[in-house]
Amino acid sequence: MSSLLAALLASSVGAHAQGLRLPGGMSGGGDSGMSSGSGSMISPQVTEPQSPIPQSPTMTTNPRNAQPQQPLRSAPAPTAAPRKSGTQAGDSIAAVVNSEAITRRELEQRIQAATATLSRQGIPQPDPESLERQVLERMIVERTQMQEAAQTGIRIDDFQLDRAIGRIAEQNKVSVTEMRDQIEKEGLPFAMYREDLRQEITLVRLRERAVDSQVQVSESEIDNFLADQNQTAPSQLTLAQILVRVPEGSSSDRVAELRRKAETLLNQARGPSDFARLAASQSDGEEALRGGDLGTRPTDRWPGIFLEAVAKLQPGQISGIVQSGNGFHIVKLVDRKTGTAAGEASAVPIQQTQARHILIRTSEIMPNDLARQRLGDIRQRVMAGNVTFADMARQYSNDASAPQGGDLGWLSPSETVPAFEQAMDALKPGEISQPVQSPFGWHLIQVTGRRTQDVGRERQRASARQAIYQRKVDQQYEDWARQLRDRAYVEVRLGPNTDAPLN
Repeated sequence: MSSLLAALLASSVGAHAQGLRLPGGMSGGGDSGMSSGSGSMISPQVTEPQSPIPQSPTMTTNPRNAQPQQPLRSAPAPTAAPRKSGTQAGDSIAAVVNSEAITRRELEQRIQAATATLSRQGIPQPDPESLERQVLERMIVERTQMQEAAQTGIRIDDFQLDRAIGRIAEQNKVSVTEMRDQIEKEGLPFAMYREDLRQEITLVRLRERAVDSQVQVSESEIDNFLADQNQTAPSQLTLAQILVRVPEGSSSDRVAELRRKAETLLNQARGPSDFARLAASQSDGEEALRGGDLGTRPTDRWPGIFLEAVAKLQPGQISGIVQSGNGFHIVKLVDRKTGTAAGEASAVPIQQTQARHILIRTSEIMPNDLARQRLGDIRQRVMAGNVTFADMARQYSNDASAPQGGDLGWLSPSETVPAFEQAMDALKPGEISQPVQSPFGWHLIQVTGRRTQDVGRERQRASARQAIYQRKVDQQYEDWARQLRDRAYVEVRLGPNTDAPLN
């Protein structure tokens, strides 16, 4: 896959992010909090994925103000026991996940893609049987999550997909036609790319709803984090792992059996075996087909048990067995880079704007012309003094800031999309803009104040909040994905013993 295609795939999630501020982002000045969920104008950003599902760099829910949601539903039980496979039509089915089938053709396509990926990364190929098992397990995990997304009503329609593709093309400074040609030149049919992207966005939306919105970060956690940062030099760790997964509800005998398997793999990893190849063939982690590579993260982004396991290791060395709720981990320290102690936050004076807005989202029943006309009428009524801007925002705005009269709080430079920021910056305090179009609809903007503010300390705390938040999200995602997989009915139809469910 070319670097352009990789960039397109990596940027697809960021193109859909709609949070006004990053999780834990600044509220500006001494304000007590961020505007809750007023997410309608954030610039699309691209970040390097650090977890099995690419993560949106901006979340629709502020972790401090996240509201509890309904408990996750169990994966659906099959309406009828899947029929046994034999030598007839069932031969075309590789596995049944709840009531859905994964076909052998789908599996073969994914195996081919995995083989190409391992080759590009220079990872020795596992034996065909191990590779088939690893790829199928990844597909099973994805299928359980797509089923959960369907149950919770998450659906990406063609209009949303076309808009995402347009933004990806724009981010990469190519037209949609040029992007399609490049993708197909690399051997991937554009229709398949569309469906892969649809699934990727669906899974990101599911993760945001089921996992990200549940995580909160307290002020005391931030205080403790910064105290530790001031005493120790920050560093970055590159880690890899081999995971022996322990299914939820396993008996003590089964846990002991899996621990013995982990001990065998540890001896092989510390012996002549290539760690990446061993991970690709034996690890139960979702990163197995990357040779177990977990990537590079700041120290504060890694689970505490991993940090403790590699604390005394030199690059290239391998830890003992680390037990967690997911199973038994064998962790390899690939690289460590150490910086300097953080110290006190430096002064960062910037000009901030206090603003409120009214957002009219466009749709089939609210086309562009009608949205713009409605905002024009509202502006005339406010300018005539018959109504207040805040009252109109409460009545007409489609944004989560509507109950607060459209108040967005204090905004820093580059915190909103360019079209919004350009119109806002042209206003004097008290002025109201003409209708302004952004990727999220049409806005009326009123500037209510400006100030120069030192945001150094706030940025330091925002960075700390984001680090803590992301570490907790990563761990909670792993737990959630494991529980979803363990609850599913799975029947694997590969090999000589095809009748026994695999859980």
